[in-house]
Amino acid sequence: MGMPVKKLKNGFAMPVFGIGTWYMGGGLEADTRNDEKDIHALRASMDVGITHIDSAELYGRGHAEELVGQAIQGRNRSTLFLVSKVFKEHLKHEDVLASCRASLGRLGTEYLDLYLVHAPNPDIPIRETMKAFDELKEQGLIKNIGVSNFNVEQLEAARAATKNPIVVDQLHYSLAYRTWQDAVEYCEENDILITAYRPVERGVLTTPGVAILDAMCRKYKKTPAQVAIQWLISQDNVVTIAKMSSADHLNENLGALGWNMDIRDVEKLKKEFPEVELPRTVVKFEK
Repeated sequence: MGMPVKKLKNGFAMPVFGIGTWYMGGGLEADTRNDEKDIHALRASMDVGITHIDSAELYGRGHAEELVGQAIQGRNRSTLFLVSKVFKEHLKHEDVLASCRASLGRLGTEYLDLYLVHAPNPDIPIRETMKAFDELKEQGLIKNIGVSNFNVEQLEAARAATKNPIVVDQLHYSLAYRTWQDAVEYCEENDILITAYRPVERGVLTTPGVAILDAMCRKYKKTPAQVAIQWLISQDNVVTIAKMSSADHLNENLGALGWNMDIRDVEKLKKEFPEVELPRTVVKFEK
């Protein structure tokens, strides 16, 4: 399948849907027990046209990046959209440069399509961090610059500190979690894409039981997960990523693509979707 892309006015473009790798290769520590399964999941996703792969040096202490590197061996690098993130403890100038080179080594690639600040760190000046990002771009080690878990004030500071555009803010954003709505609106107004993570909230949005979501499923003849993902990518400046560890999970999520939700339904869900209890987050990034 050909994966749709979203394009900014400045020319930056990225696929509307990708695979995330949090908890591949471990959580906050490396775990090799599921390596074969994780590599298979990554390869299966690429085989059906998913080219956007999102990782981070934090995930499994770099082991997730190593798994991605193994999975993409033999693939045409130019067809892939690889993303990684530098953790907030490594945002000093030299640390950013070292982290990026280490991520490239684990991934087995010469460049990243997008490199993100994983979360803001008030103890390290954003200007120092962005100076390093600008240098990485000048060196061709990264193609584009973004951030993650940045609110509007932090986004404005980052934009002011770099000579390159901030093209992405990756945020926890879903039908059930809209705490970042002001940042989503800011990005739409300022030519920045949102990469929404946890689109189905670790399974919370995959089962029937919420009346308004059930009604949308009947209307579009889709599953709750498909409606939840389509709700995100129906918004102008939003793309999303999801971890897909099984063929069933992968195939269901692909059913969120290839159709369009009526904008009136997008707004209805945004206004009327009720609060639901979400799983506890291991690594919490505050707004």
